[in-house]
Amino acid sequence: MYGPPEELPSLVSDLLLGSMKHTGIPAWFVSNCGILCTEELSDSVLLFLCHGALAMLEWKKGSMGENGEKLLLDIASVLLSLSSELKESSMATSLSRILAIWTNSALDALVSCSPNLKISLNGNSDIIGKLLGYVYTHWEHPLDAVRHQTKLIFKNLLQIHRTTITGSDEKSDLFFAGLTKSLLSLEWHVKGKYASLGCLVECLGTENILQLDRTIPVQILDVMNDQSLAPYASDLLETMFVNHKVHFTSSFQERTWIDQWHDTWVSPLLLILCEGNHDQTTYVIDYYLPKLLKCSPDSLSYMIKILQASADANLGSRSTRGALGALMACLRTARAHGHLELSNIMSSGLVSSECVKQGLVHQHNQVCIDALGLLCETHRSTEIVSMEEMQLIQFSITYNLNSQSPSVRQQMCSLLRKLFCRIQESSQVLYKLEQNKTKQELLEDSTKWDPVGILQQYKVFMSSVCDRLFEALFPGSSHATRFSTLTILGSIAEIFSVQKGQTQVFQLTQEINSTRVQTLIQCFASTFEEVKVLAFELLIKLRDVAFNLQDSENLELLFQAAMDLSTSTKPYDCVTASYLLNFLVHHEELQRICLGKWVEHNFQIDEDQSTSTVEKNTLAVIKLLLANVEEEIFQAKKSLLQAAASFPMYGRVHCITGALQQLPLNNLTLITEWKQMVARLILMSYKLSGVVSPVVQSSSPEGLIPMESDSGVETADRLQMILHEIQPKDTNDYFIQAKILKEYCKVEPEKLVDHKPTENICTEIRGKERQTCDVTAQMVLVCCWRSMKEISLLLGTLCKLLPSQAASESSDGLITVEQVNNIGDYFKHHLLQSRHRGAFELAYAGFVQLTETLSRCNSESLRRMPEQWLCHVLGEIKSCDPSSKLCTTRRSAGIPFYIQALLASEPKKGKADLLKMTMKELISLAAPLNESSSIIPQVHALNILRALFRDTRLGENIMPYVADGVQAAILGFMSPVWAVRNSSTLLFSALITRIFGVKRGKDENSKKNRMTGREFFSRFPSLYPFLLKELEIVANALDSETEELKLHPSLFLLLLILGKLYPSPMDGTYSALSMAPFVPFIIRCGHSPVYRSRDMSGRALVPFVMVNEVPQTVLSLLKGLPDCTSPCIRQNAIHGTLLQVFHLLQSYLESKQHINSDFQEGLSDIVTCVGTKLWLAKRPNPCLVTRAAYIDVLVMLSTRLGKFQRPGTQLFGFWEEMNTIISGSELMTGILYSSAVPGLTQYLQSITKLVISVLSVTAGLGIQSSSSPFAEKIAKPSLSVVSLLHCEFHEVRLLVLEAVLLWLKQINSKQITEKERGVLCLLADLEDTLLTIALKEKNLQCFCKVLEILYNMDLRSVLPKTECSIKMDPNELLSWSLNVVDISNSTEIRSIALKFASKLVVHLLQNHQQISEEVLKKWVQLIVCSCGDEQQTEMLLSAAEVLKSITSFFLINEKLILGLSDTLAMWKCVVLLLQNEDLVVRDAAAEVIQMAQSQRKNSKGTEFAFRIVNAPMALDLAFGILCELLQLWGEIRAGIPILLEWLLGDNELKRDVETSALEEDDYLFDKGEVNFWAEKLTNVKQLSKHLLQLISMTHLTSADQVELHQLSRTVLEQAQLVAHLLKMLPPTPEFSKTVEFTRLAIQNERISICLKILHLLKSDDICKNKNLEK
Repeated sequence: MYGPPEELPSLVSDLLLGSMKHTGIPAWFVSNCGILCTEELSDSVLLFLCHGALAMLEWKKGSMGENGEKLLLDIASVLLSLSSELKESSMATSLSRILAIWTNSALDALVSCSPNLKISLNGNSDIIGKLLGYVYTHWEHPLDAVRHQTKLIFKNLLQIHRTTITGSDEKSDLFFAGLTKSLLSLEWHVKGKYASLGCLVECLGTENILQLDRTIPVQILDVMNDQSLAPYASDLLETMFVNHKVHFTSSFQERTWIDQWHDTWVSPLLLILCEGNHDQTTYVIDYYLPKLLKCSPDSLSYMIKILQASADANLGSRSTRGALGALMACLRTARAHGHLELSNIMSSGLVSSECVKQGLVHQHNQVCIDALGLLCETHRSTEIVSMEEMQLIQFSITYNLNSQSPSVRQQMCSLLRKLFCRIQESSQVLYKLEQNKTKQELLEDSTKWDPVGILQQYKVFMSSVCDRLFEALFPGSSHATRFSTLTILGSIAEIFSVQKGQTQVFQLTQEINSTRVQTLIQCFASTFEEVKVLAFELLIKLRDVAFNLQDSENLELLFQAAMDLSTSTKPYDCVTASYLLNFLVHHEELQRICLGKWVEHNFQIDEDQSTSTVEKNTLAVIKLLLANVEEEIFQAKKSLLQAAASFPMYGRVHCITGALQQLPLNNLTLITEWKQMVARLILMSYKLSGVVSPVVQSSSPEGLIPMESDSGVETADRLQMILHEIQPKDTNDYFIQAKILKEYCKVEPEKLVDHKPTENICTEIRGKERQTCDVTAQMVLVCCWRSMKEISLLLGTLCKLLPSQAASESSDGLITVEQVNNIGDYFKHHLLQSRHRGAFELAYAGFVQLTETLSRCNSESLRRMPEQWLCHVLGEIKSCDPSSKLCTTRRSAGIPFYIQALLASEPKKGKADLLKMTMKELISLAAPLNESSSIIPQVHALNILRALFRDTRLGENIMPYVADGVQAAILGFMSPVWAVRNSSTLLFSALITRIFGVKRGKDENSKKNRMTGREFFSRFPSLYPFLLKELEIVANALDSETEELKLHPSLFLLLLILGKLYPSPMDGTYSALSMAPFVPFIIRCGHSPVYRSRDMSGRALVPFVMVNEVPQTVLSLLKGLPDCTSPCIRQNAIHGTLLQVFHLLQSYLESKQHINSDFQEGLSDIVTCVGTKLWLAKRPNPCLVTRAAYIDVLVMLSTRLGKFQRPGTQLFGFWEEMNTIISGSELMTGILYSSAVPGLTQYLQSITKLVISVLSVTAGLGIQSSSSPFAEKIAKPSLSVVSLLHCEFHEVRLLVLEAVLLWLKQINSKQITEKERGVLCLLADLEDTLLTIALKEKNLQCFCKVLEILYNMDLRSVLPKTECSIKMDPNELLSWSLNVVDISNSTEIRSIALKFASKLVVHLLQNHQQISEEVLKKWVQLIVCSCGDEQQTEMLLSAAEVLKSITSFFLINEKLILGLSDTLAMWKCVVLLLQNEDLVVRDAAAEVIQMAQSQRKNSKGTEFAFRIVNAPMALDLAFGILCELLQLWGEIRAGIPILLEWLLGDNELKRDVETSALEEDDYLFDKGEVNFWAEKLTNVKQLSKHLLQLISMTHLTSADQVELHQLSRTVLEQAQLVAHLLKMLPPTPEFSKTVEFTRLAIQNERISICLKILHLLKSDDICKNKNLEK
């Protein structure tokens, strides 16, 4: 059509570049595309013209000649210029895709092209440089599609360069070398680095990359403790090790290379698996290990061999997996991916069942899960489950149900589900095999199997698992146990459900009896809703059996309980009621049994066979609830206080909503009845809302209601008065017109609400015993906002009944369009006027349901409703009308929620027009041109913007408005109005999170939540000139020569946002958005008069200075410091500069720069320059703050230089200067200031750090060989450790004590190099000083440190000094330390003193020195006190550490050193700690058992013993060890009564009875004993198991019988008391008196076990006596 063909590219080129000449254009082109020639083309048109050209023109054969090559380059230029303009997400995605197409076209063109094009597309060319710039800017783009295309572009660019240099050596190519070096120099938190390095590896090969740095695999594995980086890291590692293996296999004939490959890729993995932290090992196992095994399955045997060798020695701990944990992880992964058969490795002895057992109860949670995963996960879902596996699973279930970690529980339940699926599927195979016995040979290894026997084993196994699970639902079982148990039972019910044509090996219904049904129903009383949900789902699956096992009387009681709970004043009771009712509506006879008695005018529904039982029952229940709530609303209108105290209505409404939610709403048959019901429900909602809304819409809904009322009338009067007083005062006119509030007491009664309803309140509120019910403010508020919540959720649920075809006219739906419209108005009214967060947040939940329903409607008028509501509310915000009732305080209360709901319901696939319109309006309101008239709209706009930027559902659609939002927030921060500044701060915080991501750690300066300056400014280009301009204004304001205090409000925000950016080595020369212009302004910001701003400018400067430019920048900053003779010395400027120097140096010294000559030279220059300004660290500088800042820089240099192996001669001057500073300091000459002088403390701390640093350096040099010429030259500082310890300032003493403690710990842990052994001489003869300080020290922190040092010292060197230094013998020192434990109020001091005293006790007794019995008793008593539940965690951990340290000497010694009662008291402490609520404490206590087990293993030899166990297993082992010890000590008869008392509990029942009488008046939100972990009956069952074994070898004397008889009497008395108390409880006490019922049930169980053991002891003894008589 257009010829010749080589002319076409030039036409397109002219079109793209806008240089079209009107002459010579073909007529067909003008007639079809004339508009393109005459008008300026928009960005989107240009973009798609480029796309068309790339797609439709032929690039491969060079047919278009030079014009085609020019067009190719022109297209690239146009696309790159568009990349800085097109920011909208869909356009950005299109652009990235078209650029990727361009790189493919360029590769095609390079096949046959002119040399010029090769030069233009070489890696060092301008165009490729710009394309690389695009890659670096977009490789961390938030859109997946853009990131993916960016990787393709980079990959193709490498290929393009490779094609241009065909024939030359790639390894020596400068472009590839430079690119590799710059990529490797990037930090590992840059996600774009991984994909790019992966492309480079594919291009150059792994070996070439590893030659540059062999530690790369280790570095990448270290990054894998961050989940956001782990997938990227594992992909890169896979690319590298696969490429490496291919390289080796192609280069070497033999497999000699495998060891080198293992050293590079497998050995670092094994080290991390054994010693890495929890997150790192988890992500390495999930992401890296499967890929490695897939690449090299043979490496598994290498891993097993290495780990097996060290598994016994390295069992791991609570924080590390150890070799055993690593082995479990490798085996699990290998089995799951089909690389190994478990039966093979167990039969071959590679892994023993004892080893797996140890893994199943390991202290590290993840090791338990991996061991369980090894048993449950297989590659084939029909693999037979062996008998050994079943036994191990049962063992695991016994000890792992009660896990406090939700993730561990979920993993365990998920793994067991896989096991049950395997049993079910393999059983089907076995059934078929049994049926086709003639075809058995078809199945591999079938001769080994006995299908009938295996199926029987399955049946027995599943039955025993269910028995164990139902046993775990005992009274008082923890939430964790119940959650795990019910989840597993739910899986069993689901997997083994009866299906047509299948024979099931097991059915849960066969295991159900009435007791078990009752147990499941009692789970509804749990305070955790997830337990109620699980129990409900399980009961619904078993409902036929469950109802058959329940008699009608029981059902009636349950229904009664549900109705009572639905009107309880405790908010969580109505949830229980809802689940009970939802369960009961499935019963066919519900109406006959229960509803008949409740409904006087019986509304029986016509017996329609097609109507389901559930629908009929639900309708009847809702009618009943509705009738009740209507009556209660009528009463509440008379007295809201009475309603709040006696029948809060929200419970009924909650039950109605719950009943509706489980109905199939689109499949109802009783249409007429439901229509009437819906209309009544909506009407009821409005009535209830009318009663409670005045409270939640008041300015202060949390307002107090008088509690000390004498009469009900007064209470009601005061309520009305308060409601009057707290009418909204935060509407628009509140800001515009000042209000004069009336005095509280002068409000005239007649102006209040009419008194008629309140006349009889007194009688209404009086209880049965004529006592006035005390209504708290909390009760009224909870009643009101929960009612609002339930109304919102009910109306939201009702809106879902609107059919999608609904039109404006009457419809067949259960709800009409008009009703929906009214509901919308209701929500609008409450969202815009409620002040209570709970009320408007939950109205929001209901409103979202409504807006989503409307967005799905076919009717245009309904779909447009949200838009109309949105326009209306934006208009109201903008109008600033004084009569508006919009709330301007409380972050605009419900307004942001209202707008969020309307915008979030907008269809995702649309153009987001509503969002665009709203954002445009809000941005203009948030940064108004005329401030005075628009304060209120501005506050609303800022608050709404904050909510929208935080809303994840708006996704990338909100990103184009981020830059405007930042500008509005920074400008708003300068407003004179507090409300605007406050809202701006909140908006700014939301934007920082939106831009940089959610902060995962506590480190403010973490590199994770940051981005390069190039990426930031290319994504938000308008912020570059804005931030630069604002920073210049701030710097100019701070830089005035006068010493006037000038604070600029936006300085903090600017430094905060700039501190989040960092320079990238990839920035190159192509970036127009360079970071350099910011540096001088940031340096000037360091002169701010605000300390925090100076510190922030120091931190903000670091990311703007490249590492190689740090020495030069530091030198220029130091040279800018004044000399002591300068006429004008500004201390703020000096301080800011020194902080900048400090932070720059810190980053420089910590950077991973190799210690090269440049680094050494730069450091040497800095040291020299620092020496020229030393006057700032000495007395001529009068400011102590800047003196301290300068000394901080010196300390850093001193510590760094002290680490060099051989200090250079030029540094001796430095050490001499340090000594001069120290000898001239106030520490030497005496401190003349008072502590109130600004900066004194800071200065003293800095100078002390310098002394400590120089002391350790000189001590280290002092012990080097005498031949060293440097050792003599560096003099020791004139201050010693002892002299510093006598300083009057406790801050100095504390620093020295911390240093001494650190040196001590290094020596004790043997982590000290030969060079550092010099610190030993610093610690010589310190004992005297420390003992003296210990007795005199008044500062608690110092005293604590002294005790800790004494505890860490060798007592053999301390005790000989006590006589001469503090005139005490060791026994007196022990009494003194016990006294400290007794009288100190500090937990820290008490805990360290207890550890020190315990160490003393053991030392003295081991060295055969006497300790008085009284002192020992006191020591035992203090340990017992330290283990009480009320103690703080730190104290409990100390007690556990003490018990661990005395285990071998006192607890398991063959001799009873302390006597039986004290030793058993210590053991009871261990048992108590093993049941503590805090996991850390339980783990610490488990170490006591581990210590005992390892000692026993050493003494018993080869027998298997659990050595590192979790708390449940440790508790079982503790009782076992204790019973063995009683035999060893020969104290069985004396020990049994004590253990029986443990079983019975310490008179808990009587104490509980006394306290429960006092606690009748419960707190509103008191859920009773929320039991997170400890289970009293677990303890009882484990102890009784070991006691029964012990009894079998016991013979009691008549004296013992007397004691037992007394104990029996006590037990029988308790049994009678419990029976009496149980009878006193109301019907269904598990719901109405849950806490009391549980308490009594636990005690009942304890008593019955005690009686059983006592009976056995008596009968056993009678038999033995008869045998003796014979």
